[in-house]
Amino acid sequence: MALSLSPSLHYATYLSKPNSTSKLTTPNLIWNYPLLCFRPVNLRNNQTKLHAVTDLRSNDAPGSLHQAKDEADDHKVLVGPSSEEESKGDRIVADYDWTEEWYPLYLTKDVPDDAPLGLTVFDQQLVLYKDGNGVLHCYQDRCPHRLAKLSEGQLVDGRLECLYHGWQFEGNGQCVKIPQLPADAKIPRSACLKTYEVKDSQGVVWVWMSQKTPPKPEKLPWFENFARPGFQDVSTIHELPYDHSILLENLMDPAHIPISHDRTDWTAKREDAQPLLFEVTERTDRGFAGWWGKEKDGSMPNFLRFDAPCVLQNNRELVDKDGQKNYFTGLFLCRPTGQGKSMLIVRFGSTKRSPLAKLFPKWYFHQNASKVFEQDMGFLSSQNEVLIKEKVPTKDLYLNLRSSDTWVAEYRKWMDKVGHGMPYHFGHSTISPPKLPAVVEHAPAGLVAGTSASSPAKGGIGSMHAPNLANRYFRHVIHCKGCSSVVKAFTAWKNGLSAAALVFTALAILASSRQWKSFLLVSATLCLGGVYACSTAIAMNTTNFIRVHRRL
Repeated sequence: MALSLSPSLHYATYLSKPNSTSKLTTPNLIWNYPLLCFRPVNLRNNQTKLHAVTDLRSNDAPGSLHQAKDEADDHKVLVGPSSEEESKGDRIVADYDWTEEWYPLYLTKDVPDDAPLGLTVFDQQLVLYKDGNGVLHCYQDRCPHRLAKLSEGQLVDGRLECLYHGWQFEGNGQCVKIPQLPADAKIPRSACLKTYEVKDSQGVVWVWMSQKTPPKPEKLPWFENFARPGFQDVSTIHELPYDHSILLENLMDPAHIPISHDRTDWTAKREDAQPLLFEVTERTDRGFAGWWGKEKDGSMPNFLRFDAPCVLQNNRELVDKDGQKNYFTGLFLCRPTGQGKSMLIVRFGSTKRSPLAKLFPKWYFHQNASKVFEQDMGFLSSQNEVLIKEKVPTKDLYLNLRSSDTWVAEYRKWMDKVGHGMPYHFGHSTISPPKLPAVVEHAPAGLVAGTSASSPAKGGIGSMHAPNLANRYFRHVIHCKGCSSVVKAFTAWKNGLSAAALVFTALAILASSRQWKSFLLVSATLCLGGVYACSTAIAMNTTNFIRVHRRL
């Protein structure tokens, strides 16, 4: 049965800026290879078609027939051209500007009430905070005085203060206090901040990145299932050490789940690895959508939709034995945070939850989600390195199977259309590598710095509090109010029970009565059991998963 997605369909429409592609030139869009070039051909107002011209030489060698047969066999299993233009060697270039989009910044519930939050979109550094009235503000993360990071600052009476010299800002970015300014002097008008529009929608804070084009409300994503009565979700946020395009690839790849995440939850089992069926039903300048399912079932009950710039959702309708229809959604909001980095908001929800799931606390599902990403982290980080080093399109590196990688191929082909409007991209047939090397911050900022400085380890290497994206504590816990509170609570209980066990043991030594000795020793043992339970819970929230064959 088809899914009803009408509220979100308007979000996947063609762009309509007239003739904006006339400024595009082939050398700026792609890297050309020997014997291959593209000739622009006018198409629509918002698109340009590039015609591929290749120098193909005939092959009359004795093995050419066998080679042709092998190539025909390959075409049966590998993803082929997805359009008539691609078959002819033509390429569609859509009008696209990465800044004219809404990007998911943070879960609303996790935005700190008492501190600024440093975030990035691609290489643009932002600071997000709540003022005294709980209103969200977003500025460029740079003080106009001497470029200090405002996310390293603090909130004073609802105003954002730079901790370098104490300049304070509020509202639309105007400076309202400069301690070093003479009493009879006015604050310079240029002492203001670059502001960004933010919206709180369905529990997520979104930012509009363009400074030239006013925000477009029609581009703000709306998710129908999350607005349904009785819909409940578990939402987590994770910072990850690989590019957002690789993250999106991974999330739209159902074939890897039985292998990579074998027995991680109640559904993934490696013996279930099998061919999958895919049907692409929609391709636009803003993404694609379609159905998928297991080949052995002969059906495609799952509906996947990708929408620009970084929104992926997988929906399914389930009908119970009473004929009641229930809705399930896996929503992935992937924000690019710079070269080799990304931040992901994961939201799994449905109109009917399993009774078994209600028995587990939310932090259990959060740590399980962290475990899932750690299982993939080694593969995806190395994939990121290869793409950067090789500097060739993915068609020259990937072997995309029709029965497992259809969505991955669709995504990279979509990047071919819009990559020219991004800071960098790796498409199916084109690439535009980063123009500048990645900036590595040796001094952590914002919440990371605060947590590192307040811990006994002082950010020491190898500790739970080391500012390292390979560390679960910094990938998830510091971004999640719930898990941060859980770790603090279990730590407090652990310390208290340890002290109690010590006291009970000392009293047992001093006690003269055998009954009292037994009682005190049993009490100490129970306290030590509680210490072990608390230590286990803390480790579950803060310790990386390591595969058994990799453990020392």
